Amino acid sequence: MTTKPLLRIALVGTGFMGRMHTQAWRTAPRFFDLPAQPQPALLVGHRDEPTATAAQQWGWPEHTTDWREAVARDDIDLIDICTPGDTHAEIALAALAAGKHVLCEKPLAGSVADAEQMARAARTAPGVAMCGFSYRRTPALALAHRLIGAGRLGEIRHVRAQYLQDWLSDPDAAHTWRLDRERSGSGALGDIGAHSIDLAQWLTGQRITAVSATMHTFVRSRPRGGSAEGLGAVADATGERLPVTVDDATAFTAQFDDGALGVFEATRMATGRRNANRIEINGERGSIAFDFERMNELEVYDVVDDDAQGFRRVQATEARHPYAGAWWPPGHGLGYEHLFVHQAADLVRAIAGEAPASPSFDEAVQVQRVLAAVEDSAGHDSIRTAVPGGDASERRNPA
Repeated sequence: MTTKPLLRIALVGTGFMGRMHTQAWRTAPRFFDLPAQPQPALLVGHRDEPTATAAQQWGWPEHTTDWREAVARDDIDLIDICTPGDTHAEIALAALAAGKHVLCEKPLAGSVADAEQMARAARTAPGVAMCGFSYRRTPALALAHRLIGAGRLGEIRHVRAQYLQDWLSDPDAAHTWRLDRERSGSGALGDIGAHSIDLAQWLTGQRITAVSATMHTFVRSRPRGGSAEGLGAVADATGERLPVTVDDATAFTAQFDDGALGVFEATRMATGRRNANRIEINGERGSIAFDFERMNELEVYDVVDDDAQGFRRVQATEARHPYAGAWWPPGHGLGYEHLFVHQAADLVRAIAGEAPASPSFDEAVQVQRVLAAVEDSAGHDSIRTAVPGGDASERRNPA
């Protein structure tokens, strides 16, 4: 039996995403035949005691509170960055300079300048770099990508995307780093709207070239959070309220480089909507529609099918559907955690040279440019704002 090479991983971040990535690294080689064996080696956190606790619970053999230790160690091959956006650039640049592979959570950075610097470094670095837009790994959306790429929809005319959450609909929900612009970069726009932007461009194969936007913050201050951070944070006992310096909701229209029109909405104040990540794409010959709250289903419409007009519900659970064949019998659906397992498997294959790493940092930069254009437009009373690099002559690398 041939022994597979080890891919030794240092994970930076002990919050919600750190836990999700941990599960993915441990599960991927159990369900996918990978060219290398992922090995969780070092967990990096912000404070010693919580990091030690997380390392024990999640099965990381070592832990530290200094990410520079992970970058400097010769026995670490990959740095997995699951930290707030203001730290992405520094960690990723150091890791790439040290010859490490890098997986960086989205959005790529807190600014276009930082994202572009990261992309430049990734182009010449010996390691592989990938950004974690995990929804691409939903089997139903990967199937939609395949159908659109095969020309089943014809010329794309409309894209409408919504990402609706409600975890901030209570005005007394605790303040977290996600509500601090210095740490997060932006609010609903960068946190969840970035996913819609990436999906729209990836699915259509088009770039967004111009936007007209509005942004709003409904609750201007929130109670200070306790020791827990992130989506599960609760208010402490002081009663102190901290300012919210990011958007609660963003809406914008978009122009794509091949002529399609887009309508986007991202909000964390849509009461009753836990994680409604929706996208519909209309073409001259057909349409697709998807809602992550029914993540195993894709709605497909084909104008040629004269005898069965209307959207058809496709269960993307057959073995021939993307990723699905590695899991359960048809009809036995997958969940949110599987997207990260697929992401881990795809990255291992990219490192082995079996496929390109996608989304690349260059693709993630294009998302960052759209985010910046949306904010610029919203700051100028929704004046149409061009997206730098959005012209057809600078196409991003295909997935």
